[in-house]
Amino acid sequence: MCSGVRFPMVTRSIFVPVENVQTSHYTVPTDFPESDGTLEWDHTTIVLVTVSAGGQQGLGYTYADEATATLIDQVLNPVVKGTDAMSPAGAYLSMWRQVRNLGRPGICSMAISAVDCALWDLKARLIGLPLVKLLGPVRNGAVIYGSGGFTSYSDQQLAKQLSAWAEQGIGSVKMKIGRDAKRDRERVRVAREAIGPKAGLYVDANGAYSCKQALQQAKAFAEYGVSWFEEPVSSDDLDDLRLIRDRAPAGMEIAAGEYGYDIFYFKRMLSAGAVDVQQADVTRCGGITALLQVAALCQAHNIPLSGHTAPALHTHVACAVSPFKNLEYFHDHVRIEKMFFDGLPKLVNGELCPDLSRPGNGLEFKKADAERFAA
Repeated sequence: MCSGVRFPMVTRSIFVPVENVQTSHYTVPTDFPESDGTLEWDHTTIVLVTVSAGGQQGLGYTYADEATATLIDQVLNPVVKGTDAMSPAGAYLSMWRQVRNLGRPGICSMAISAVDCALWDLKARLIGLPLVKLLGPVRNGAVIYGSGGFTSYSDQQLAKQLSAWAEQGIGSVKMKIGRDAKRDRERVRVAREAIGPKAGLYVDANGAYSCKQALQQAKAFAEYGVSWFEEPVSSDDLDDLRLIRDRAPAGMEIAAGEYGYDIFYFKRMLSAGAVDVQQADVTRCGGITALLQVAALCQAHNIPLSGHTAPALHTHVACAVSPFKNLEYFHDHVRIEKMFFDGLPKLVNGELCPDLSRPGNGLEFKKADAERFAA
């Protein structure tokens, strides 16, 4: 179980205007070439936002192209400055309206997400509370699953990474598939042998399969105890997602939703009955304000919510939403967050636990360490 100390409440004025919004971006090479079912990459870019008000600074970020920082500086900054730092939802609506003619999905939503997360962090710091206490905790820690197992890995690399997570007490692990159906089945066998019979095994095709191919693969994967099949087909294909959900082997959950950029995307997916687990990403969906809305939709549909990547940024809100299943402990982002931030959540018995001795999201940016990755 996770534990912490009480942080004293601090009384502040009713209206605290946002004084400044600053951005920076850093590109970090991967430790090994990576790929999934549909994409290859060798670096990850993090766009960091700080917002200032009342003598405090809030921090948020997203994993996106550097163009996201330009959009924040030129489009969002003018409407966020001067808003009430005690009302992140108000600034969120202002940003939403501001990007109307630019198109909400993609970069615009990732930009809003980073700023919104920074504003929630700022509010908690102004009040003098850990963010999870401001939101209202319903659990002490967020269950995680180890995530990596890229298709570019050899069998030896795959086994080593997944087994290391299992040995740390992380209950489930996820691997990438989708490059070669026959080879995928062999890699799943390797993964199961590496982690043993008790650990949960998840697979993620990133939409690489056709519907019939995904159904065939699901049957084969069930022999190795795969209990989570993520994006077996494109997440835009709700009819086929629903069909696969209906026909998948018992005990295998269908998950999708990481590319949701607004509340309407999640409403469509849930209304279609397309998933057993609804994924959402706080760095893409619109930040904490939007993630709270997604959680409410999930509760209305009796579908659990899973946080996608960016584990340090998700932890506080993951401990405050219901229903909740798990949080992705994604290899790339874990590396970057360890390099860039002090005050990370602690990994305890397969859960990430907020540091309740620190205000806000607890994160402090290690600027000197990050500088070598600046563009």
